[in-house]
Amino acid sequence: LAVGWGSGAVAAWAPSPGGCELVQSTVDCTGRWLSSIPGNLRGDTEELLLDDNTIQVLGNASLLPYTQLCRLSLTRNRLELIEPGAFHSSQGLQELSLSDNLLFTNYSLTAAALSALQALRTLDLAGNRLTEDMVSVLVWNLSSLESLSVARNVIMRLDSSIFTNLTQLLELNLEKNYIFEIDEAFEGLQSLQRLNIAYNYLPCLVGFSLTQLRVLNVSNNIIEWFLALESDDLFELEVLDLSHNRLLFFPVLPRQNKLHSLLLQDNRMSFYQRLPNGTSLANVTVQFLIIDGNSTNITTVRLWDELCYSNLSSLRLLDMSQNQVWGLPEGFLAQMPSLTHLKLNQNCLEVFHLLEEGSLAMLTELDLSQNRLVELGTEVGVGDVLPNLQLFNVSANRLQALPPRVFSHTRKITTVDLSHNQVDLCPQPDIAGETESPPCVDIRGVETLTHLSLAGCGLRGLGGRPFQGTSLIHLDLSDNCQALSGGLGWLQDLALTLQVLSLRNTSLSSAAVDFSALNSLVRLDLSGNSLTAFPASLGALELHSLDLRDNCLPALPPGAARTPLGRSLRELYLSRNPYNCCTLGWWDALQRVEGLRVPDGREVTCSHGSRALSPGALPEPVLRSCRWQTADLALLYLVLALPTCLTLLVAFAVVFLMLKDKLLKMLKNRCGVSSPY
Repeated sequence: LAVGWGSGAVAAWAPSPGGCELVQSTVDCTGRWLSSIPGNLRGDTEELLLDDNTIQVLGNASLLPYTQLCRLSLTRNRLELIEPGAFHSSQGLQELSLSDNLLFTNYSLTAAALSALQALRTLDLAGNRLTEDMVSVLVWNLSSLESLSVARNVIMRLDSSIFTNLTQLLELNLEKNYIFEIDEAFEGLQSLQRLNIAYNYLPCLVGFSLTQLRVLNVSNNIIEWFLALESDDLFELEVLDLSHNRLLFFPVLPRQNKLHSLLLQDNRMSFYQRLPNGTSLANVTVQFLIIDGNSTNITTVRLWDELCYSNLSSLRLLDMSQNQVWGLPEGFLAQMPSLTHLKLNQNCLEVFHLLEEGSLAMLTELDLSQNRLVELGTEVGVGDVLPNLQLFNVSANRLQALPPRVFSHTRKITTVDLSHNQVDLCPQPDIAGETESPPCVDIRGVETLTHLSLAGCGLRGLGGRPFQGTSLIHLDLSDNCQALSGGLGWLQDLALTLQVLSLRNTSLSSAAVDFSALNSLVRLDLSGNSLTAFPASLGALELHSLDLRDNCLPALPPGAARTPLGRSLRELYLSRNPYNCCTLGWWDALQRVEGLRVPDGREVTCSHGSRALSPGALPEPVLRSCRWQTADLALLYLVLALPTCLTLLVAFAVVFLMLKDKLLKMLKNRCGVSSPY
């Protein structure tokens, strides 16, 4: 239950006395460390915002200058007391927020002050450590209230005495208290339309009889049973949220209602008409013993017949995800001809029938993911199957195929998720020795299909033209280790439309894979592969996002930033690759590309020996070592050889000078020539 503050005026904020900001008739003093309400603000102020200050007492004279005040917010202060005469000059106040204060300390005096507000429409008392008795005293004389929030307090039990005089109340928020029992607390609230009792400790709701209520939120309790009153009266109920409870059975709803949203997510529901072991409990009845004062009533319910008593013809959203449903009773969905969204994910379904005598004709979203489905049933020879379906999710099941031509009648289908099923796409490649082709899913000719997920389906060497006649924009082929064994030729029919392609963990190792034909791509995921070189064909694409994480890349091309790819990229993932610290010119070039983000830049490392270093902060010894490694080898050899040559030349000269006389005499003796004197 949210209380909206703001006059909706469009004007520039201007300074006001006391450091507050002023726009037309609204004064904002939020977060000014004020210990009292400023007395020098404009007298025609209609809205005063004093949130996040340190005000402890609202005195009798605090609001005297502001006779036209309509909205006052004192959220998150230290308010302990509102003196009885505090609102005498502001009796036209319509909206008051006192949440997150300490009103439990002097609640009786505060109640006397509130009783003067005969025009009050909205009151927020959330987060004030109030008990049910305190709340009863505080709101006793506020018969004009239309919206009340007492959330985040310490209310434990509700009875008929608490909200007795609130005959005009439309909205009531009781969430995040400690309520474990309700005893006719709302029967006198004949105008109540929205009731929020979420995040409490209610064990059951039996005898629900609030015919005027439109929205009921009792999520996040410990409810095991929900039983509406046996009556033919028309209930105005439109939204019922029973999610995150402990429901054992489908709720027994009012026979006549206007329900369009029924939320039953995360309960313990099952239908016991057919059990997995083949037994049946179709004729089982349950008796409820209801003790009310001195009277005792016994209500007998046939679990299966009771489902048919409720009129669910207006239901559009049914969420039964995260339950224990093995199967649905016969005719269960036929009661819901207007159903557009059906969520049965995270259950125990093994079989699901796509058509039940014209039911599901209006369905636009069907989520059957994370079940145990081995088969999707459909009637033979029927016309349209799910003609309005747009989103179909059967991921994480045990399917090997879908009913033949199931998508030929879904004229509006846009998104299909078949991931983590052992399915293949038609047409299947011919395999020598096999006379009958294995089952496959045929999506050819489904013109409306734009999003397809085939992650983890065990696809092997796709061939032919499995996407002929489609206009896919988003295709996920991740976690298919053999899908690319035959190249990317089978994607030829998507060259003009495909914008997002995921090839994560597909054992891609060759940089020779040609992506150039997919010139409409804007997002490409190549993470989790074994690429040892950057695919050259990517340079011609104008991608906006590229993911290269978890590969074996030692470097990127030095000129990558100057290619069409470098100019179009806005997002690049690079971490967990064995980059060489001595060939980081490409990294420096990427840092200079305007508009390019590397979200995992802090995780990018390069290798130098056995060390993993950040490419943006290499130590000086590493830089020197890299300079030696990248120097001109010819020059390096020359520099190394020159000292050796010089050393040998000097040694030869020294030896020659020392032995010159002996060598000359030796030559004379051998040649026999006398020396002149």
